[in-house]
Amino acid sequence: MDLKTIQLQDVDQPNLYRDVFPYSTFPKMDIEEATVPLDIPEKVWITDTTFRDGQQARAPYSPEQILKIFDFMHEINGGTDLIRQSEFFLYSDRDRKAVQLCQERGYDFPEITGWIRAVAADFKFVTQLGLKETGILTSASDYHIFLKLKKTRAQAMQSYLDIVKSALDNGIRPRCHLEDVTRADYDGFVLPFAARLLELSQEYNVPIKLRLCDTLGFALPYPNSTLPRSLPKLIAGLRKLGLGSELLEWHGHNDFHKVQVCAATAWLYGCASANCAIFGVGERTGNPPLEALVIEHAQLKGTDSRINYAAITDLAHYANKELGFNIQPNYPLVGKDFNVTRAGIHADGLLKNEEIYNCFDTLKLLKRPVGVAITDKTGAAGIKHWIEERYEVDIPKHDSRVIYIKDQIDAEYAADRMSAITDDEMDKWTKEAFGDKLPPQR
Repeated sequence: MDLKTIQLQDVDQPNLYRDVFPYSTFPKMDIEEATVPLDIPEKVWITDTTFRDGQQARAPYSPEQILKIFDFMHEINGGTDLIRQSEFFLYSDRDRKAVQLCQERGYDFPEITGWIRAVAADFKFVTQLGLKETGILTSASDYHIFLKLKKTRAQAMQSYLDIVKSALDNGIRPRCHLEDVTRADYDGFVLPFAARLLELSQEYNVPIKLRLCDTLGFALPYPNSTLPRSLPKLIAGLRKLGLGSELLEWHGHNDFHKVQVCAATAWLYGCASANCAIFGVGERTGNPPLEALVIEHAQLKGTDSRINYAAITDLAHYANKELGFNIQPNYPLVGKDFNVTRAGIHADGLLKNEEIYNCFDTLKLLKRPVGVAITDKTGAAGIKHWIEERYEVDIPKHDSRVIYIKDQIDAEYAADRMSAITDDEMDKWTKEAFGDKLPPQR
């Protein structure tokens, strides 16, 4: 394709796509007959924004906490480059200390990258820290160009290209963050800007990445959806322009509960890199969860014996204990009750074969044995499972000691109890039921 033919469409008035984003009602989901084919890259990977976007949703991490999280990412990698990069704020002394602590580790992966505004003066932070790559904010939609920056498209594009050239002249790989790309004029701005970046990349012989930022979570994963919301078509057009999959990165938000499926969809349609944050914590509704993308990668490309999936569980314990995350009990993969069943019939199935009600070998892969939560719905099978998980005993579910414990539970709920039975209560009743014949704990 001749890049010169892809020209910016400068306009007097912003294109706000009012037919798609009326604002007074929910956004429109337009579907058409035209579709695009799958384009799965040979290799896909994860990048991390825990220390950038992730810190815009909570109190800042201390440098020492950042180092610990960074260590966990390296541990999950297990010598691979699955989590390939992690980006950092560079503005405060605390930010720069965190970068320096992580640099002292000397890890190949994750690679440390920066994030700056589209301001030439900000490059001093990148060069002072010796970083090889930095993200640059290059807002793409007319909502941002006209309404926030108060510029025309031509003015915005020129300012972006000037800062990209400054990065290249300083020996820094630029990564352009196309903010609000799912509300941007695709033919009028996105493709022309990408074409100019591709020309600069060829001129300097330096790869220039595009991070496609779904700032308000408008992206749709369906190949029959229409632009500007269609994620498959957004990526397909950039690939057709000549951008390699390794130059494309997806950055999502969860406003419409599509953050994880859109990240996976980006991989499926030609974007090699998916950006994430630990446990999905990012500005407003959050980003794709790092731990979910690690498991998504295993499903797409195969479980890798080198990757330390169990370190995800260790990271969750650290986040709850030291960072105040308070991960919801039913949160997938890492919540306390992720693989805990409450229904008695389910517990009975677990006892027969845990594969019936467990989605994979959680003990082997995540260091998470299956569990049974004790409620009025648990039944004798669940009580039997609870006891055998904690004590070295094989006990029939109709044993008198199981029935004794079930009677205590039934009495609690007969008195209008609403909460689950605690482990402390179960321990107390188990000791009462077994008396001096209590078996050793596992």
